[in-house]
Amino acid sequence: MEKFKKIKGGGTRKYIYYGCTRSRDKNCRVLYIREEKLIEQLLKIIDKLTLDELGVKEKLRAEIERHSKFQNILGSGECQINQEKININVKNYVKYLLKEGTNFEKREILACLKSRLTLANKELKLVK
Repeated sequence: MEKFKKIKGGGTRKYIYYGCTRSRDKNCRVLYIREEKLIEQLLKIIDKLTLDELGVKEKLRAEIERHSKFQNILGSGECQINQEKININVKNYVKYLLKEGTNFEKREILACLKSRLTLANKELKLVK
């Protein structure tokens, strides 16, 4: 849900809230949570996950290989793929997308999670 609030200096500020759609439980009482708080909690969860639990390692590897092929077509030389560097940067890339990515990219990353997330009392938890 999006809300707009007028600011004293003129203009408006946009706030985004997330809440339960009640598709699984018609009597769900989950309160809404602001997007900033939700992402803050997601970033902490991402730090605790292994690359296999994130489920984005293969997707990112494929994207880097695709980018490498594109660079070769442009003639910018051979781009070596360093698997160790990929492993280190996957979490940072996921965090970056959660902070700066589009809604589509955020949904795509969260869909890759191999664990389920639950929201109760404005606290996000990972259910394995």
